[in-house]
Parts: sequence; C-alpha cells; structure tokens
Amino acid sequence: MLRQIFRDESGATAIEYGLIAALISIAAILAFQALGLNLGNTFNTVSEAMAG
Repeated sequence: MLRQIFRDESGATAIEYGLIAALISIAAILAFQALGLNLGNTFNTVSEAMAG
C-alpha cells in the first residue's frame, strides 16, 4: 500500500500547474507595477507642462 502511494503521481500535475500559475502571477504583478510607475511619471510631466 505504501509503495502504491509513493508511485502515485496524480498530485504532481496539480502542483506543477500551481507553480506555473504562481510564476505567471508574479510576472504580471511586476509588469503592472512597472507600467504604473511609468504612467504616473507621464501624468506628472503632462500636469507640469499644463501648469506652467
């Protein structure tokens, strides 16, 4: 019975999909943070140009 439990790899696929989803989430968060900083700088430049 223990041998059968250790040979069972059905949970490995779920773990792999979970790791892939986590890596994609981290990449998306980093991309959105970089986009947000660039967008904030753009708005600041435009508002300074309009102000004076």
